[in-house]
Amino acid sequence: MGAKNNVTEFVLFGLFQSREMQHACFVVFSLFHVLTVLGNLLVIMTINASKTLSSPMYLFLSHLSFADMCYPSATTPKMIADTFVERKIISFNGCMTQLFSAHFFGGTEIFLLTAMAYDRYVAICRPLHYTTIMDRRKCDLLAGASWVAGFLHSILQTLLTVQLPFCGPNEIDNFFCDVHPLLKLACADTYVVGLIVVANSGMISLVSFLVLILSYVAILLNLRSRSSEGRRKALSTCGSHIITVLLVLVPPMFMYIRPSTTLAADKLVILFNIVMPPLLNPLIYTLRNNEVKNAMRKLFRVERGLGDK
Repeated sequence: MGAKNNVTEFVLFGLFQSREMQHACFVVFSLFHVLTVLGNLLVIMTINASKTLSSPMYLFLSHLSFADMCYPSATTPKMIADTFVERKIISFNGCMTQLFSAHFFGGTEIFLLTAMAYDRYVAICRPLHYTTIMDRRKCDLLAGASWVAGFLHSILQTLLTVQLPFCGPNEIDNFFCDVHPLLKLACADTYVVGLIVVANSGMISLVSFLVLILSYVAILLNLRSRSSEGRRKALSTCGSHIITVLLVLVPPMFMYIRPSTTLAADKLVILFNIVMPPLLNPLIYTLRNNEVKNAMRKLFRVERGLGDK
């Protein structure tokens, strides 16, 4: 670690080298980003404006929607802007900020999904005690703990990276600053740091995935004794959660549970993780949820009524 850090900026290679593909990326990802922000903002506004959406599930969903707005915003705007420039440069401080922000909101998203799975487990498996176990204070604590856990995960990742010496080269074969490409550029032995990254990012993803899957297995086993209508409603809710869990957790497990190496598929895998779950979550949680759809209709009617006046 005695080498001097003389790198003040990094050069990003981006997704594609072809100008035609970069222009296509500008159109596609600009549209995706706008839809992501508007979709999640609509979910937040609907939940906050509706008196019927006051259950713990919707509290966690509003937090998840906020994290889903911020997560792609940490990297996508820079990626979109870079489609117009030949040399894609990011400062050292900007790179570390991007690393921290992406892992902060991405980690918080995972912890919020775990809190949501616990909420569904209590609601379905212990319905008589649900209001006692999941009171407002405990729900606020769970949501707050998710943000704190996301911060601790990200700050550890960032502090491990920022103290590494970078003495050249400074070219990152990615569209944003992530930990594996940065470890590859460090002019020091990063074996121990790489193991900590696996323990921090990889194991969080794997353990969360296993906990979530086990909780939904327990829920499905419990549903065998329910009426067909009760099973249908519970399966509809849990189905949305399971789809989100797969979208959110499978890519990080692929990225971070292995040693600190970079693969050709990494860019597309992490791009999918950053773009698709935040884009699809508003659809996943609303299309099959009549309560949310009815609350949105009421919100639009109120807005239309105010506009007519």
